[in-house]
Amino acid sequence: MTLQRLTLLPVADVDRSGGGVQVRAVPKPIPQPAQTADVTSIARMAQGGRWRTEAMRSYDRPVLIWFTRGQGRITIAGRSGGYGAHSAIFLPAGTMHGFSVTPAVLGSMVRLTDLDDMDWPTEPAHLRLREVHIQRELTGMIDAIEREQNSDASHKNRAVSHHEGLLSIWFERIHAAMPTTDAAPAQNAAALRLTEAFTALVERDFRRPVGVQHYAAQLGVTPTHLTRTCRKASGRAALDILSDRRHFEACRLLKDTDMAVARIADQSGFASPAYFTRAFRSKSGQSPTEFRLGR
Repeated sequence: MTLQRLTLLPVADVDRSGGGVQVRAVPKPIPQPAQTADVTSIARMAQGGRWRTEAMRSYDRPVLIWFTRGQGRITIAGRSGGYGAHSAIFLPAGTMHGFSVTPAVLGSMVRLTDLDDMDWPTEPAHLRLREVHIQRELTGMIDAIEREQNSDASHKNRAVSHHEGLLSIWFERIHAAMPTTDAAPAQNAAALRLTEAFTALVERDFRRPVGVQHYAAQLGVTPTHLTRTCRKASGRAALDILSDRRHFEACRLLKDTDMAVARIADQSGFASPAYFTRAFRSKSGQSPTEFRLGR
């Protein structure tokens, strides 16, 4: 079934006329020529810490998450819901999301290529695959990509590309055959639209040291209304979503780069290194340096 997502229209400025909410779309990243699909297990992701999966983040290319066992909660563009075994979740590039993981959760994340000929969907989709033969087909295609990814065979990038092409065709067929039954009730549509608009703005601007009041003004609502709406849609206040996105970026830069802490503070949207250190310790229980060193 399809996870409904309201399209954010690319406009020069926020349009508050007629009661609607529009924000500038996040520019679509330009894929690198050598980019190929790659597979990471959910268990391996979770070994890096809960922030690797739970904190709000996005990727610069589409991803397909295939949960084969376990259950949990996932938040996509500000909308929160449950996932279970045999859930396939597609997220376009730049889609803010986070999901909970327990030791019982198994599966894979496939980072895909953002190429036109792959023809991936432009909106998020959540498919609950009930039939065993369909589950095996998806698992087999992901396994084929992973085998090529880990092999030393010649032309392996071409092979991965062809496997991904088959996967995109398979997904398009299954997606088209799934009934759409989880559309938001009419009374919740405005709340979901506002929450998604907020998450899109956060994804675009979280590196700027501005708070919820700034985003509320951009969207033409009060901070209180924005917070209440986000909590209704996702179970998280607007400030929590913004803080979570900045925290993930800081964690990623601390663990995956050798960038100076002061520079990371700037790149993650904190007003000063001192404020960054206080905020990071409050959220993680460690200073940025202690987190980097794994203490």
